Amino acid sequence: MDLLALTDTQENLWWGLIIGGFVVIVAVVALLTMLVLLVRTIERRVEIIKGTLERAAANTGDTALIAETADGVDAVLTEGLEHHLFLGRVLDKVRS
Repeated sequence: MDLLALTDTQENLWWGLIIGGFVVIVAVVALLTMLVLLVRTIERRVEIIKGTLERAAANTGDTALIAETADGVDAVLTEGLEHHLFLGRVLDKVRS
């Protein structure tokens, strides 16, 4: 009697386990590959967003000038309104 011999059922179970193990290994490799690709994509996009935010910070670095510019625009608009009112009064006198 051979002590190392397997019955047909035992042999089929071993082959099933071996095939199942390979399927699990292939699935794990596929999932890890997908994870690595997704992480690389996220890293690239984070770098793009970082660059965009740095450019935005550089573009808004002179925000102290906004108030000064607004005052200048208000002054120009006030003067324009004064000219408009003056011309309206003068034109009414000239027409009559």
